[in-house]
Amino acid sequence: MPAIRGPGACVYGTSGALRSRRAKDGELGFVGCCSGLGAARGPQLRSRVLRLGGRSALLAPVGAMEQGRTAYVNSKADGSEGENLHQISTVGNSTNIKWHGCSVDKLERQELLQQKGCVIWITGLSGSGKSTLACALSRGLHSRGKLTYILDGDNVRHGLNSDLSFRAEDRAENIRRIGEVAKLFADSGLICIASLISPYRKDRSACRAMLPGGDFIEVFMDVPLQVCEARDPKGLYKLARAGKIKGFTGIDDPYEPPLDCEIVLQQKGSKCASPCEMAEEVIGFLEEKGYLRA
Repeated sequence: MPAIRGPGACVYGTSGALRSRRAKDGELGFVGCCSGLGAARGPQLRSRVLRLGGRSALLAPVGAMEQGRTAYVNSKADGSEGENLHQISTVGNSTNIKWHGCSVDKLERQELLQQKGCVIWITGLSGSGKSTLACALSRGLHSRGKLTYILDGDNVRHGLNSDLSFRAEDRAENIRRIGEVAKLFADSGLICIASLISPYRKDRSACRAMLPGGDFIEVFMDVPLQVCEARDPKGLYKLARAGKIKGFTGIDDPYEPPLDCEIVLQQKGSKCASPCEMAEEVIGFLEEKGYLRA
């Protein structure tokens, strides 16, 4: 049954009889339908009960339309006469927008999933093992019955961010978009694992600021440049050294290590923990902070 939000005459009824009252500001008004006496007959014509403004209102069933169908709608559309202008916002370049809430909130979604939504932000040089850790972490949490989703830097550039280059301003926009998507996943109750170089502190800090305190967990893959370059899984360091890639992080573009991250996974010398061992360290942190229970 269609609904229109805003003040106006909300018409509803049962068994063909129509009644009306004024809908309050911000209240849901519903499109009611009536087909005369025919609306009162047949098993499929039973009225449905809907909560409206804290009351139970019997609405004439939409499916009970025979001859002489008549539709009744709110007399005013949302903000049509300026009553709701105070609820309209401008955010960035988006004007005349309004935030619409929902009765199902984050706490209820977390209760359903039996976990707390958060963002695990894995940062480090190319070749430091970010994507490998993200997959091992997702697998470890999945085996514990926890729902995750990975936002991998390269994967996101295949679609959502395919219009962005690797210039500084585009890299900042890349991080901002991924931060916004990660925030939505966390709000849904998922454990979102973002895995991308994200070389600049200010961009990572901006993503942290998008979430409630404690819900942004920064994991720094502290692996020396020479180790990452020796691994060079995609051959990008070789191309950067040859001058075929410009602005490559660690070669001719800086990487700014975190100053206050929650977890540091450090490689010392030739010793390197396995992906599963590193994942277990992150999972231990999540358990300690209560993210693996509602």
